[in-house]
Amino acid sequence: MIVVVMGASGAGKTTVGGLLAERLECEFLDADDFHPPENVAKMAAGIPLDDDDRAPWLEALNRLLRSRAAAGSGAVLACSALKRSYRERLAAGLERFALVYLHADVELLRARLRARSHRYMPASLLGSQLAILEPPAQAIVVDAAEPPGRCVELIVSALTRP
Repeated sequence: MIVVVMGASGAGKTTVGGLLAERLECEFLDADDFHPPENVAKMAAGIPLDDDDRAPWLEALNRLLRSRAAAGSGAVLACSALKRSYRERLAAGLERFALVYLHADVELLRARLRARSHRYMPASLLGSQLAILEPPAQAIVVDAAEPPGRCVELIVSALTRP
């Protein structure tokens, strides 16, 4: 199975996704590691990405996920996946795909971003992320305020529900 853990910056995608991958005994992938240099430079300069910037990145991520699925291995991908169209691109061609939405209120996100340092994603871009966020209609929704281990328990429980 391919599981995408989505949400705005500061929601805990990397932390929860990494723990979830360990629990599911599969590979963990962080979408941030796959941005082309142009996207990284743009974000580092505080300039939000647009759909054209994201399109090749999302296609590359989908190819990566399809290759894992074709090999019969599962993976957990931490990815903002803010818009429905982005999630559709990620899921294209995948039979066993689950979406986890780490939902957090803006104050929690801001507090977490103030407390951390990301290699290229400044806290100033949070507003642009929230402006385009389209909460998913169908997903495992988890309150990102929960401790990471509890988030994983909730996700695993939902994934294994008949």
